[in-house]
Amino acid sequence: MQQQHRIIVLGAGYSGATAAGRLAKRLRREDVAITLVNAEPDFVERVRLHQLATGQELTPRPFSEMFAGTGVALKYAKVTGVDPDAKHVTVVDADGAEAGAEELPYDTLVYALGSGWNSQGVPGTAEHAHEVAGRPGALRLRERLAGLDAGQQVLVIGGGLTGLEAATEFAEARPDLDIALAVRGGLGDTLSPKGRGHLRKVFGKLGITVHEHAAVTEVTADHVTTADGTSIPASVTVWTAGFGVHPIAQATTLEVSDTGQIAVDATMRSLSHPDVYAIGDAALVAGPGDKPLRMSCASGVPTAWQAADAIAARLTGTKLPKTPLRYFNQCISLGRKEGLIQYVTADDRAVSAALTGRLAAVYKELVCKGAAWGVAHPTLGVPARRRPVARVEQQPQVATTANAEA
Repeated sequence: MQQQHRIIVLGAGYSGATAAGRLAKRLRREDVAITLVNAEPDFVERVRLHQLATGQELTPRPFSEMFAGTGVALKYAKVTGVDPDAKHVTVVDADGAEAGAEELPYDTLVYALGSGWNSQGVPGTAEHAHEVAGRPGALRLRERLAGLDAGQQVLVIGGGLTGLEAATEFAEARPDLDIALAVRGGLGDTLSPKGRGHLRKVFGKLGITVHEHAAVTEVTADHVTTADGTSIPASVTVWTAGFGVHPIAQATTLEVSDTGQIAVDATMRSLSHPDVYAIGDAALVAGPGDKPLRMSCASGVPTAWQAADAIAARLTGTKLPKTPLRYFNQCISLGRKEGLIQYVTADDRAVSAALTGRLAAVYKELVCKGAAWGVAHPTLGVPARRRPVARVEQQPQVATTANAEA
């Protein structure tokens, strides 16, 4: 009897959960054994964590329900190591107990451990700042915000999409607080004139103070200091100025970039280890114009599709997918009643067109719900493959680079 091909997916965020479900649909259960490893037993809608921080409740999505009947085995554990040469991963109980260490062998590994917040080495950030890059951080911030009295200052650091969404969400939910945003450049300076104009209008309506060209160099318990020596008061500081990938890949023999992302080809396959695929924030993926894809759900889900389809194609001896990875828009919620849809070029540069106001808020909400629905119904709408799994052979690495056309 032919042994099942063992596929392990590490991480069950948007990318990992999508890849596991798509693989389950593409491949036959008698041919493959798919295991999804994640520390938490339910799916986290990361794009809504700023809402969670304000006290809103998110829809529970247990993996046991999402993957029921799909054939995907669930392993609730924390990943502590990956050995791409010996082809196994090391996990411990989700609570981190080393006594429960276990090695899981694989034939194909899908690495989707994602990213967390990155303090960028700014002194005091780790000790005094809050973050919304993960559920534990969002819940800690939620408790802290709930304890603030009227008039206290909440300062959000970072002018990216996360910072814009967090500041407006906080201001709408807690109009009694003094909400401010500090950005390194200008407010919305990557947006179109229409987008910037709408952003300033909403910020003004919500009473948000904006500190532009304010690079934060130190965070303390009650204020931050900027590069020009300005002190900005803050009862609570929320850091959204950057993401950093999970550090495990950098400790392996996998080829990684300076950012710790795994270097992959156009099919999301590791350049150094052909049995490993990396997707989402964990992967250094080249998009149009050889420009790396940004860390986002908009990048993560398409890379999951690409990897799952490539794995299925290689195992079944069918044609490799050649789906271009590109952007169409940037969807920004500005509270529950306002939004901004900035249309962009394929390589993510703003064009003049933008959708604003209530209609944009509805659009963004539909995007969020659609992404969550797709993860929660992982095998629906995916064409199944019924061909027998071919014998898997090590193929010579294709001569390419991380900047190959994706």
